[in-house]
Amino acid sequence: MIYDVKPIESLTIADLKAAPVWQYANRDGVGETVVRPISRVPVKNMTGKLVGTQVRLANGTQAWALVGNVDSRKPRLTKHFLTLSIERDGRWFSLARYHDFDYSDRGPNALSRFLGVTVEEIFPIDFDIQQYVEGDPAALKGQIQVEPDEKLSRAEIIAMAVP
Repeated sequence: MIYDVKPIESLTIADLKAAPVWQYANRDGVGETVVRPISRVPVKNMTGKLVGTQVRLANGTQAWALVGNVDSRKPRLTKHFLTLSIERDGRWFSLARYHDFDYSDRGPNALSRFLGVTVEEIFPIDFDIQQYVEGDPAALKGQIQVEPDEKLSRAEIIAMAVP
């Protein structure tokens, strides 16, 4: 029996309050999206981990979110690869980044529909995971813009992703 693992989409706010840092379990027979809580925080790196925290939308509203794909030492990587899923009424919405293939289906406009507010009320989204992760503050705290101030080409994205 495998204990303390959950499908990521079944994480609740109570789970995030109890354990803000979660790691992909990568165990045979449990699927690719199963996570387990990490008890010791702050963590040294975010490889394979997510942080459950509240983010602040442009209109001042706080929302629970899962922040992932953070490089705790390289702010530029975080800026282009950070993932964000926002919770509403027990459901999660995963925001696509500008370079994701399904951006038109899961981009800012889709998030707007999911939350029931305008894009302008959502972006920029402020996040801060410094209390949960050791590293460069510029990589751990920032804003997610509706449109990034720097867009990389597909080749640049691939080159950045593969060191």
